[in-house]
Amino acid sequence: MATKVYIVYYSMYGHVEKLAQEIKKGAASVEGVEAKLWQVPETLSEEVLGKMGGPAKGDAPIITPNDLAEADGFVFGFPTRFGMMAAQFKAFLDATGGLWRTQQLAGKPAGLFYSTGSQGGGQETTALTAITQLVHHGMIFVPIGYTFGAGMFEMEQIKGGSPYGAGTFAGDGSRQPTALELEQAFHQGKHIATIAKKLKGSA
Repeated sequence: MATKVYIVYYSMYGHVEKLAQEIKKGAASVEGVEAKLWQVPETLSEEVLGKMGGPAKGDAPIITPNDLAEADGFVFGFPTRFGMMAAQFKAFLDATGGLWRTQQLAGKPAGLFYSTGSQGGGQETTALTAITQLVHHGMIFVPIGYTFGAGMFEMEQIKGGSPYGAGTFAGDGSRQPTALELEQAFHQGKHIATIAKKLKGSA
């Protein structure tokens, strides 16, 4: 039976979505792993989104809390709002109380990825504050650490991400994830999928 890895994200301007797509490719590159993209529900109205200049949402299906129970591992992604996860993703996690009561996510590995507007915008605090959500569910936080190798020590170009997970900088919205940031996202997907597969195999 395939190991199911769900990449669950919220993306307003498309930066997180691009990382998510690359993470899916990385996870799917592991033999025996089935990777699937999901979006969390939007909480803003079309009118508000239009005023904010957000593009149309991607094709990934909208996830419900109960869908999470089917997965063997997760990678959760979101843009930063004042150094923490965006409210849309928090609202989704707030709706997982039923899974928490029955401990359906306990023991499952989960990683985090993110997008910030600036270099000091929360590339680490966003992950740190999001870990509390995993802890209450009993999930196992899987950082990428320094497994990305030389890419973690890049100093010649601006690169998002940290040992906590893959990341990108959006700037004023015009900056898109670089080749190195996308490569790191692919690595994260492969890294977590490999661990999820091992954990499922030893269960």
